Amino acid sequence: MIRKLFVPAFLGLLLTACAIRPFSATVESSEPPQEYPVLMATAMPSYAERAKGYPGGAEVDLAAPEAQIERLVIKNADLTVVVKDPRTSIADISRMAETMGGFVVSSSLYQTYLADGTPILEGAITIRVPADRLNEALETIETNAVEVRNRNVTGQDVTAQYVDLESQLRNLEATEKQLVEIMEKAEKTEDVLNVFNQLTYIRGQIETVKGQMKYYREAAALSSISVRLLAEETIQPIQIGRWKPQGTVRNAIQNLIDFWQDFVDFLIWLVLNFLPKLLTVGIVLLLPLWLGVRALWRAYKRRRGAA
Repeated sequence: MIRKLFVPAFLGLLLTACAIRPFSATVESSEPPQEYPVLMATAMPSYAERAKGYPGGAEVDLAAPEAQIERLVIKNADLTVVVKDPRTSIADISRMAETMGGFVVSSSLYQTYLADGTPILEGAITIRVPADRLNEALETIETNAVEVRNRNVTGQDVTAQYVDLESQLRNLEATEKQLVEIMEKAEKTEDVLNVFNQLTYIRGQIETVKGQMKYYREAAALSSISVRLLAEETIQPIQIGRWKPQGTVRNAIQNLIDFWQDFVDFLIWLVLNFLPKLLTVGIVLLLPLWLGVRALWRAYKRRRGAA
């Protein structure tokens, strides 16, 4: 009787102990234990912590709100202006950029034609100037222009991206340092090669992050201005007294050009499309028919001559 009661009681205690004891599992591995320290991922720092080290943010209070962090904004502008002489304006804008401490990215001059066939020059130039002098540069360009057709200024806040890149750079550099220490302690050639490959990859990532950070810094420090320069002749109408025939002249010339274009298109289609088609139809259908009719006619004449 005691034995019958003891077995259920023992099983109950065993199940209770299993339920209370935390579950744990041991995975056996055939690989030898690791001889070198394992690189552990660190917790991602907060936004304010990541801002330390950012230009102008070295003294940032970790308890301060994010709004107090210096912003990194990329500003660019696009202009379309009418000028008296595009060639002279390009030279003036280039000198202005260099005087402000910037430089010319690209410039070009090209020839266009008015409706009456008069050739005129147009141009385009892209410059970079210090961001704090962007408005001054725009005002200078607009002041020297006859007319401003278009003005568009854009801004892109890249502060968060820059701070994230700083955080990535610190983590990558810490990983690089640990890998160097591991490689110095490694004795086996295989271990040295493995760590060297990881170190090469990490250093490549560091250079990529540094390049992106440099791009953000330079783009925020120097604003881009793209200017399209139209000649003044494009907006000056032909005027005789109060009569302005530029619309009638332009429409008449355009109509004549359209007629010539349609006529030339017709000739091209006639020579290259319709005539070959007609010739093909004539060879395939009309030539056998004509030969047959001619043979019948000759046979008919022979019969009449014999009679």
